[in-house]
Amino acid sequence: MANSAQARKRARQNVAQRDRNMSLRSQLRTAIKHVRKAISSSDKSNAQTVFQESVAMIDSIADKGIIHKNKASRHKRRLSAAIRTMA
Repeated sequence: MANSAQARKRARQNVAQRDRNMSLRSQLRTAIKHVRKAISSSDKSNAQTVFQESVAMIDSIADKGIIHKNKASRHKRRLSAAIRTMA
């Protein structure tokens, strides 16, 4: 347990930040799942629409430092490639 007032405040802040980060990371995973589901449904126009919405979310989460920018770029590149290979 924290002994000083500063350490107690820091512990409270850490809990709040952890909850916020977990929520954003969950939103990221959900957005990626939505794109993959749209890709598997074989509807290219729908997949592109969902992908564009997800790209904005992925970028904002990377800007906040929840995930690394390279990881965000990798997700976008792989999803984009999967959409391009659709018939």
